[in-house]
Amino acid sequence: MKTLRIAAALALAFSFHVQAAEPVPQQRPVGQAERVFVFTGAMPTGVSVSETGRIFVNFPQWGDDVPFGVGEIRDGRVLAYPSAAANRDFSSVQSVVADGQGKLWVLDTAAPGFAAPKPGGPKLVAVDLKTDKVAQTVVFPSNVILPTTYVNDVRFDFRTGTAYVTDSSLSGPGAIIVLDLASGKALRRLSGHASTSADPSFAPMVEGENMKVRNADGSTQPFTVASDGIALSADGATLYYSPLSSRHLYSVPTRLLRDAAVSEQQLAAAVKDLGEKGASDGLEADADGAVYASDYEHNSIRKRAPDGSWSTLASDGRLLWPDTLSIGPDGYLYFTANQLHRQAGFHGGKDLREKAYGLFRVKINAKPAPTR
Repeated sequence: MKTLRIAAALALAFSFHVQAAEPVPQQRPVGQAERVFVFTGAMPTGVSVSETGRIFVNFPQWGDDVPFGVGEIRDGRVLAYPSAAANRDFSSVQSVVADGQGKLWVLDTAAPGFAAPKPGGPKLVAVDLKTDKVAQTVVFPSNVILPTTYVNDVRFDFRTGTAYVTDSSLSGPGAIIVLDLASGKALRRLSGHASTSADPSFAPMVEGENMKVRNADGSTQPFTVASDGIALSADGATLYYSPLSSRHLYSVPTRLLRDAAVSEQQLAAAVKDLGEKGASDGLEADADGAVYASDYEHNSIRKRAPDGSWSTLASDGRLLWPDTLSIGPDGYLYFTANQLHRQAGFHGGKDLREKAYGLFRVKINAKPAPTR
């Protein structure tokens, strides 16, 4: 009997061994996300592709060794742009946007490490892409910058001479800042409105873990970020936006945002909740009426067609925290994947990021929304 039991145990062990050697089904990737560049230094956030195909990126001051805040990818390297000297005038750059009209705009938060912005510090700086020289600097007026403000992303409409900027505060009210590029005057709109605020019920799940701030002493707190991604429709009439701590997409007519005579109550009544799209860190719009959104919970890029339907363009295990989106003249949607959720602040002080970070693109066969 003992011999029989031993034989049965050996047979079972052999069965387990054979089963373990069998191929295991895995999640199938969706679409074709092509990695076009890797970053071996600081983590990037923003990317923007100019109308001539030049690629620019930025690196915020979030604790990494950041030798320069704005760079251009050229000849297989990232070079300080427009120069190392010019970069010394940037405090902490959150995003860069090529405007389709020959300029690259640099959005300087003046808030390294998400500190309170330096007085008079938050600004937009335009660099002429023909001369590679600073052509214009617009400082945000104090009436739209709160001690909690973190300017995050920007879109331009030169038909009205306007820049629309999200305030992605981590601890105060979110908002849309409407900036007149000629006069420098600005309005703070939808400040603290539900559409620009972190969803109090939002509990993000990233790589199978509830994403929250985890301190070295074991204490935790929710990760709450207000209005973040932003996109402007091809005709300039509609602004799309989303809090980072939310899965909803919102829209509002730009003519109401720009009109100081429109009350906040009237403006709030015009906001549309366009439903769930996934949790996004970046938005973009194309010339054909589609809106694109990253989905950092599912390593994905999604598309909202003009009829309001959603589809997944790319889903890939390499797309760890897809961030900013930019459409190039080649019909590709470019985006960074920077493992933001693996930073030390979310893991008790232990940095879990693995270099290199990636710049990816996916073919969309569309042109960027015009700005003029």
